[in-house]
Amino acid sequence: MKKLIATLVLFVLCLISCKKEVKTETETTKVSDSIKTEEPIAEEPVDSATQAKAWQAYATPGAPHKLMTDEVGTWNCDMTFWYEPNAKPEKTTSVANIKMILGGRYQESDYQGKIMGAPFVGKSTLAYNNASKEYTTTFIDNMGTGMMVAFGKYDEKTKTIEFKGDVVNPVTGKKAPYREVYTIVDPTTRKMEMYDTKNGTEYKSMEIVMKKK
Repeated sequence: MKKLIATLVLFVLCLISCKKEVKTETETTKVSDSIKTEEPIAEEPVDSATQAKAWQAYATPGAPHKLMTDEVGTWNCDMTFWYEPNAKPEKTTSVANIKMILGGRYQESDYQGKIMGAPFVGKSTLAYNNASKEYTTTFIDNMGTGMMVAFGKYDEKTKTIEFKGDVVNPVTGKKAPYREVYTIVDPTTRKMEMYDTKNGTEYKSMEIVMKKK
């Protein structure tokens, strides 16, 4: 009798186990069947002549690069800073040496001066991307370890480039948006205005008026 009961118990356990396995396989199949894969859209083939022409246009400096070349030389910079919204401005000066590099494709600027009595050294690059039709600016200096990167387009009517990018706040470690307006005032005058954001409100944090020597 004991053997019969034991056999029945094993049989029932086997049935339960088999049902679970069948159910699992069925669910797996349903999940697998429900996943739809999309085939990647194939790009239209481009002949080698068209590719070569596109790359040549991408690499050839044009009118926007001429605009950058016009700024080659030494500039005296009058700098004004606002460290907080509505704060008392702090003024200082620096000198910028601007040159074109890599066959007239990029502009490189070196700044030297003093900020809050401490030596200030900075370097910026400016590029015009023939493919995206926009400018890219970068800036690094000895006051930090990060790089500022922003993108913008030139407005012929106002003679300005409005750049937009992000900067990391060293106090919070978080990114915050910033905006830069670069104005071609006349052949020997440039103005750069920077706007930072604090507590969700934009304020003017810097202005540089550049005069070419």
